[in-house]
Amino acid sequence: MAKKSKLSTPSWILEGYDSEAEYNKVKGVDKKKKSGKTFKIRKCPECGSDDVGIILSGSDSDQGGGKDWECHKCKWTGANVEERELNEDEFMKYLDDKGEETA
Repeated sequence: MAKKSKLSTPSWILEGYDSEAEYNKVKGVDKKKKSGKTFKIRKCPECGSDDVGIILSGSDSDQGGGKDWECHKCKWTGANVEERELNEDEFMKYLDDKGEETA
């Protein structure tokens, strides 16, 4: 029979905060889930283009574990790609500003 693990005291209690909400506010944790559809946009930190893709090489392509990104516009490569999360209205405005066709 498998041994059950013990419950541990939450970190907000161990660090002396009065509530979990206060702890999250001080630590900058945002647990609010956005309602509706959300869209992620990744941008190149060098040129700001959204034409970036993940680099798959060797064994990474078999397991989907590639961590490096490449900008197809300026040929920048690295791991710290900018990521923004937009709701549906913000995403549609972004596409309009970019000049993409929307159905």
